[in-house]
Amino acid sequence: MTSDKVDQIKETYEEITPIIESRIEDFNEIWEEGDERIFYEMVFCLFTPQSKAKVCWDTVKELKENHLLLEGCKEKISEKINRVRFRNNKASYLVEAREQFVEDDISLKEKISRFEDQKEAREWIVDNVKGLGYKEASHFLRNIGKGDDLAILDRHILKNLVELEVIEEPKTLTKNKYLDIEKKMEEFSEEVGIPLGHLDLVLWYLETGCVFK
Repeated sequence: MTSDKVDQIKETYEEITPIIESRIEDFNEIWEEGDERIFYEMVFCLFTPQSKAKVCWDTVKELKENHLLLEGCKEKISEKINRVRFRNNKASYLVEAREQFVEDDISLKEKISRFEDQKEAREWIVDNVKGLGYKEASHFLRNIGKGDDLAILDRHILKNLVELEVIEEPKTLTKNKYLDIEKKMEEFSEEVGIPLGHLDLVLWYLETGCVFK
């Protein structure tokens, strides 16, 4: 493990801890805002694979402003989300999730609250929401204040874990590989004394220069 990189992470964490804590407080507040707001975060995470996070969130806001997020058909949504990769598939995922969690008046909060264990909640999401794999389900739960024990293994995080010699670069990210890397990241988190939910944001900051979503 490279000591210089570890020192950099610890120093950065000390510098941006107030920013991270404020961001996590924002995530926690989303849960209190209710099901519709939680659904927006689900849509954001449906959009994020292979697309930039800020572009995806701006797109969610545009859909909301144009009354397409909760009402638009797949074709109109697809036209509007042209900055998001694989827009036709993702428009379909949005409409399917909306039919499941909005139009049928099924409470997302109620569904997620059934699980005391965050990893069990993630399993339920992966099994029941088309378009959300382990990374996206972890991201969604973190963004609504229910995923601080989960790793969001996007390319930025994986790159840093490789540089830290915590893992070898994975050729694929199967379920078993994801869970194995998550466990190693948990162990590294304990070793450096940075909570897992904070470590993700530190590594993201090192790559992007900001603490976003």
